[in-house]
Amino acid sequence: MDSTEMISSKEILNKTGISRATLNNYIKMGILPKPEIKKGGLKMQGVKQIGFFSPEVIDLIFKVKQMKSEGNSMAQIAERFNKHAEETDIDDVIESPALPSPTEKKQPQHHKFEIVSDGPGRRRSDKRFTVSLTELDIPAYFVNHNFEIDWINTKAETHIFHQKVSTLMDIESRNLFRLLSNKEIQSRIKNWREVIATHMTILLSMLNNKPADEIFQGITEKQKEILKNLYSTLGTATPEDFHHLPVNFLTNEGKDAAYRLHTMRFREGTFFVCIPTDKLHNEILNILSRRDRIINDILKHRMPSLVSLCVLVADLQDSVRISSELLPLEYFELINDLWKTVAPVLSKYSAIYGKHAGDGMVNYFIKKPGNNYLMDAVNCSIELREIIKDFSSRWKSRKGWDNDLFLNIGLNEGDEFFGTIQSAANIEFTALGDSINYAGRLSDFARNGEIWTTKNLISKLSYEERQEIRFGIRYREKKHKKFIQNSFARVGDVMSTDDPHYRHFSAIDTLPITEIVERRQ
Repeated sequence: MDSTEMISSKEILNKTGISRATLNNYIKMGILPKPEIKKGGLKMQGVKQIGFFSPEVIDLIFKVKQMKSEGNSMAQIAERFNKHAEETDIDDVIESPALPSPTEKKQPQHHKFEIVSDGPGRRRSDKRFTVSLTELDIPAYFVNHNFEIDWINTKAETHIFHQKVSTLMDIESRNLFRLLSNKEIQSRIKNWREVIATHMTILLSMLNNKPADEIFQGITEKQKEILKNLYSTLGTATPEDFHHLPVNFLTNEGKDAAYRLHTMRFREGTFFVCIPTDKLHNEILNILSRRDRIINDILKHRMPSLVSLCVLVADLQDSVRISSELLPLEYFELINDLWKTVAPVLSKYSAIYGKHAGDGMVNYFIKKPGNNYLMDAVNCSIELREIIKDFSSRWKSRKGWDNDLFLNIGLNEGDEFFGTIQSAANIEFTALGDSINYAGRLSDFARNGEIWTTKNLISKLSYEERQEIRFGIRYREKKHKKFIQNSFARVGDVMSTDDPHYRHFSAIDTLPITEIVERRQ
């Protein structure tokens, strides 16, 4: 096998959730093949040697987990894998902090292996991932870091939540604990508190980072008190990437269901899949062994939500002219340098990158418990303008030209449907509605690094927040412009009818807008 296709023991531990001692034990028992020993490399700080395996080892480990959950002993599992236990102590093979003695250098050993299936003689080591997550015929759902369900299949809606969660457009109404504590669940599930406690246990490390009032959104005070009491009995969380917990749904109709609640932790949230204890699918094992495919399928089919958001659209002024003055290679270098420069500011304010055509960008600031999405967008815009001044000076010095580089920014706020769209290359976030269209028009309207926003956004700021920024309208009086603070004007009133671009903005000529000039000290 090409060495570039192999994965390190560290990657295996991260992807499967097993400990280093367990990995060593599996090798000793012959369940897994011995690794190929290589140098740790620059990324493995402090590790001189590390073991590398075929990617198929991931499938084997998940198969072992499934067999253990069915009550098989490790001896039975090892026998089924048809391997002979090795007596060699390999603790220092998985990860060694010291270089081997030149006289004791071991030659890498290669083993062929396969995943044992339920059918005799059926090999699955090279079976392709043919069943998608959307075709999974057991309950499954995905919970984001705000405890809201972003993806769910019909099995989970029918057997776990007893309602069409996918039709709930208000994202707060998809709060996991709100759904599990509603009247419908309580009337059907006798042990609903136990079910909620199991979910809390799985999400405990995330729960510990947030106040209870932020966790239990949209829940009555009586229900909230019950959940807070459950929460207080769980103790301190230890971070776990994987769980495989038993959970029973005891119904009042006598149709009880027993599952193993299997979970996987991702950067975007936690994936739950309820595997019936009397049911084992080879396809399920295939799906659960491919983390990358799971999260990609979820992101592709993430449910759109009606959310309050602020959108920031920024365009590089005169990008067409600038590109004509530079060699293609140098123009791409300028654009990449620009986005590298602005990235830390966008990250600071938790901006979500969206789709944009041309040499510009769209970023979304979503309203969430505990954040101030409006002021985040405003402050982000002001900081972007300031760092672009330094960026412009750097390129003027480099090129010896007189070009000033500007990002022209438009801001707007509204309640819009927000979701993902699958493109040919990747998955992109987008929002639909006039809020985004107006922000785009205002970025076109702005010149020389101006920040224009709507009266709608400013009016939603508190009095104290409005005092933090200087905004208003510049009116031309003869040869000078007069700035009137805390004022607004319609787009059509700010532009001259003789302006060649006047017709371009006719669709928003009655929109009240204002210019954000600076942040007050």
